[in-house]
Amino acid sequence: MKRSLLILPLALMLAGCNSDEKKAADLYQRAEMSYADGNYSQAKLQIDSIRNLYPKAFETRKAGIKLMQQIDLAEQHKTLAYLDSVMAVKRASLDSIVGRFVLEKDTAYQETGNYFYPTQVVEKNIGRTFLRGQVNERGEMSITSIYCAGGNIHHTAVKVSIGDNFAQTPTSADSYETTDLGRPLEKADYKWGNDGGVIDFIAANRNKKSIRLEFIGDRKYTTTMYANDIKAIAELSDLARILSAMEEIKREQNEANLKIRFVTRKMEESAAE
Repeated sequence: MKRSLLILPLALMLAGCNSDEKKAADLYQRAEMSYADGNYSQAKLQIDSIRNLYPKAFETRKAGIKLMQQIDLAEQHKTLAYLDSVMAVKRASLDSIVGRFVLEKDTAYQETGNYFYPTQVVEKNIGRTFLRGQVNERGEMSITSIYCAGGNIHHTAVKVSIGDNFAQTPTSADSYETTDLGRPLEKADYKWGNDGGVIDFIAANRNKKSIRLEFIGDRKYTTTMYANDIKAIAELSDLARILSAMEEIKREQNEANLKIRFVTRKMEESAAE
């Protein structure tokens, strides 16, 4: 009697284990089918269910790990294919407008050059008080307020307005003063995103003939932005959006390639064991 009582729980336990293995194997097969159909999210959920519901189904869990690695690779290759297609679109957009700008880059000391609008290059604007835009090759845009209209006003901010609508920069973190042929010259830089919406305001009003421009310092100086300067900053903002989007795509491509190398190495290590 004692012998049969001992055998019965053991038999029940083995039957339970076999039942778990079968249920785990069924889930694994469904995961394989989802993977073959390209439904990677569903396949991963099914593999996770094997781990959570049947922790003692060791062989099936091992197979699930290998399948998960294949899914990870497939996902990254799919991501790369998508990013390549998006990059091709962005590159075509860049090619269609980049000829409108002047790239200034001294390869002897500059790793990254800056794009300017032709009407705003330095040699054409000596002695002029205005707002200049520039975009580097990574798509980082900034504007520079240049004041040389008379005595120093020690300006550190600018305001653009049309009627009651306006945008104003915060105090510049990068401003300086010098002289040019004995005349005071003040400059202050404002990066896009920390410019109080000035760049976006100008871009939104790109078709206006003029925008009021105010230099703010110890005292104020007011002038007018005309169509050429409005167009310059607006079109530079278009260029910046394309270049910055391309930089983001490059970062995502690098991440995908790193994941592919990592997963491939893990698969090779498993195969060698």
